[in-house]
Amino acid sequence: MIDTSTPYALKKTVASDFAATEQAIRAALAEQGFGILTEIDVSATLKKKLDVDTPRTLILGACNPKLAHRALGAVPDVSVFLPCNVVVRENADGQVEIAALDPIAMGEVIRNPELSLVAAEARQRIMTALNAVA
Repeated sequence: MIDTSTPYALKKTVASDFAATEQAIRAALAEQGFGILTEIDVSATLKKKLDVDTPRTLILGACNPKLAHRALGAVPDVSVFLPCNVVVRENADGQVEIAALDPIAMGEVIRNPELSLVAAEARQRIMTALNAVA
């Protein structure tokens, strides 16, 4: 079940391990037309820069080119919200969680009717991808 209690994020805790979850969300996002433009290994970066150990956290910068094109056509400054971040992280208790920016939050910040339509479609595609991961 997807947790929508945070107004800007869609979250789901899964039964799989980190590596399997990462592979599954990548595949599910691809099924929904999203490619991965960027990857940030947050835990490795914090270890390297600050010498601190943190739970594994990976940020995937996901982009659906058709939706991005429509959004940029409606409001060019929406680019500050792109790409959509999808995070795979281990919680302190060892469970793995997937979290994604809720595109509806972007639409609420930038009030534009065309952008709201794009945000609603992006949200549905991201929720479908999250639901595909067990």
